Amino acid sequence: MIVEQIWTGNNWRNFNYLIACPDSGEALAVDPLDHEKCLALAKKRGWEITQVLNTHEHGDHTGGNQAVIDATGAKLLAHENARDSIDGMDVGLKAGDVIKIGKSVELEALDTPGHTMSHICLLSQTDTPALFCGDTLFNAGAGNCHHGGHPNELYMTFASQLAKLPGNTQIYPGHDYIVNNLQFTLDREPTNEAASKLLDKIESQDPVNALVTSIEQEKGVNTFFRLNNPEVIENLRVSFPDMPANPDEKTVFVALRELRNKW
Repeated sequence: MIVEQIWTGNNWRNFNYLIACPDSGEALAVDPLDHEKCLALAKKRGWEITQVLNTHEHGDHTGGNQAVIDATGAKLLAHENARDSIDGMDVGLKAGDVIKIGKSVELEALDTPGHTMSHICLLSQTDTPALFCGDTLFNAGAGNCHHGGHPNELYMTFASQLAKLPGNTQIYPGHDYIVNNLQFTLDREPTNEAASKLLDKIESQDPVNALVTSIEQEKGVNTFFRLNNPEVIENLRVSFPDMPANPDEKTVFVALRELRNKW
């Protein structure tokens, strides 16, 4: 499997992806908003885009669909419940479905509600797994729930699926928000040395060559995975004085998501 992370350079700070089979040259385009960059890179690599996948229905992820499909004849894949919100879907995906690319690449569809209720993440079936996570999981952060989602569902996605992935799973999100997200982690947990060191390392990184984190690394620097941390909980009490003495993880997650909305 070959992965190309494409930095759009737009105001939304989107990442687009091409995932290619090295044996056949067939490729899947994930959320190809910047269709010109996606098509140009596929041409440069000698790849044929045969499928387009939208992680979810928001326009900054679907906006390049038609141009890519018109240029390539690719099939359009998305969550099975997104047919009314994504035009021209050919294949509706549900949890456990396998997307095959060429001869040797297989990706498992994960049903990951929260950012929206029709959100798909892709997990590669490779020795080093890769998660293409749209707006569910960001480097050091979590997606918002403003436009059709719910923080309770997002918590369940984190707790029941993402937290259980192998530690070496590589994270490929839909946007580059890592600096702000690390700053939020340090606002919640000022003594987090791992987050502080990582922020120093990447604060001026070029998103064209962005750091790729892992689930293990995320659990050290992403406050949305650190729900039992005493410092995180104690600092939440400043904003939520009625928080129980021993809050459950869901309560902490939802409170963190509410603070991040305003931060």
